[in-house]
Amino acid sequence: MAPRGPKAPRGGSGSQPMAAMSREETVMKISRRNLLLAGAALSLPLSASQALAWDGPIHDLVEDVEGFRVGSDAYVYGYPLVTMEMTRRVMTNVTAPVGTRGPMGTIIKLRSYPDASFRDVTAPNADTLYTTSFFDVGAEPWVLSVPDMKDRYFLLPFLDGWTNVFAVPGSRTTGGGAKTFLISGPGWSGKVPDGMVELKSPTSLVWLLGRIYCTGTPEDYAAVHALQDQFQLFPLSSVGKPYTPPAGKVDPAIDMKNPVRDQVNALSAADYFTLLANLLKTNPPAAADAPALEKFAKIGLVAGKSFDPALLDAGWTRRLPELSFDRIMLHFKLSDGDMKNVNGWAYTTKTGQYGTDYLQRALVTAIGLGANLPQDAVYPTSLHDANGATYQGSSKYVLRFAKGQLPPVKGFWSLTMYDKNMFFVANPINRYSMSLRTNPKYEADGSLVIYIQNESPGADKEANWLPAPKDRFNLMLRLYWPNETPPSILDGSWVIPPAAKAG
Repeated sequence: MAPRGPKAPRGGSGSQPMAAMSREETVMKISRRNLLLAGAALSLPLSASQALAWDGPIHDLVEDVEGFRVGSDAYVYGYPLVTMEMTRRVMTNVTAPVGTRGPMGTIIKLRSYPDASFRDVTAPNADTLYTTSFFDVGAEPWVLSVPDMKDRYFLLPFLDGWTNVFAVPGSRTTGGGAKTFLISGPGWSGKVPDGMVELKSPTSLVWLLGRIYCTGTPEDYAAVHALQDQFQLFPLSSVGKPYTPPAGKVDPAIDMKNPVRDQVNALSAADYFTLLANLLKTNPPAAADAPALEKFAKIGLVAGKSFDPALLDAGWTRRLPELSFDRIMLHFKLSDGDMKNVNGWAYTTKTGQYGTDYLQRALVTAIGLGANLPQDAVYPTSLHDANGATYQGSSKYVLRFAKGQLPPVKGFWSLTMYDKNMFFVANPINRYSMSLRTNPKYEADGSLVIYIQNESPGADKEANWLPAPKDRFNLMLRLYWPNETPPSILDGSWVIPPAAKAG
């Protein structure tokens, strides 16, 4: 669910590569706009050309090229932290858990998969039920008690304020047995109580974005609900005492309607850096960020200190955020390997931990906030076929996995159908995704063929039918716990086949 969170913008935030559908269009618009501006500046009379140039980014570059570049780098650097804070505000601005939202320190338990009417987040999933929470470990550590999950697949990624996954208990890493974790903040050095495993957060802000596999049957829903109800989250000072999360407080000043990414992008340069500086006080930068912070001091951004907007060039108010976000989105096309394109499928294996790759970190924040480590999940997304043509429900497609060439995973895989806006597609059999749990039929040669089309392929093939809308659609392949040795998508030794037009 990207997570997954608050209502994501069309083609943006949410969740993992969940909002990929508008990235290509965004890049095209950026490129065309820049070309048109350049052409206009060259062809207009001298006075008009000068007016255009000196009223835009060129003026900034001529006046203070170094300062503008540093300011843009600082914007890209801080984009994940600012987005996480704005997301936290929206997701926790309620008095009690409701839907995907809940007060700070309260566990949010999603109880069922959405249907085609769901519009809270783009690219929803029908594979895992979310168990999530935002909490603050700045004052004291928090404790998460996890029940015995037995052999049910689950993962509990913890993200810091910079969107890095600093720990991920679950089937892959810790197994299914009952465990108790102590999540401590950057300044805590106390004694870990017996029976607890410490998970050290680099920042005060922590986001638990847990996922539990569920088949979606009434019986399995009940089983997962019973597990969710055994999760406990409470501050360390409440160990051994009854604990009830306090009711939340609603701040009417928080925008609960517009997508978080739009809210972040609407901040002026001064407001953006003021918020970023305040967040840096409780969410310290990594040691590896020291060279970058040394540069950012040139525009007045210093970790641990408030930002003085008066130090910022007034001409950068809108242009710096706009051009910096263009840089972030262009990284999708100009990433030099950070993003891969294979047979019409786009994906990245550089998620969850980013080091000093600030541009990749910002891009994943913008298009899929809450992304997992690639060892836990990879999300190839296809907006068009291998020939570059967009998928249309007026045509019929097949996705064929040869014998022995199913997605190589230790968890599970699924293929999800989305409309052009990355939402589920209403259909007569209420099927939004295909996987082995839908019991598809194999061909005589052992291959698996999925029929992707608007109308039923016939009763004998309906078990393998992924219903499409009548117009444009998009596809997403989810691979949970992908193989780390060949064949594997992680090293490219397993190649995703194309979704090709039938015939």
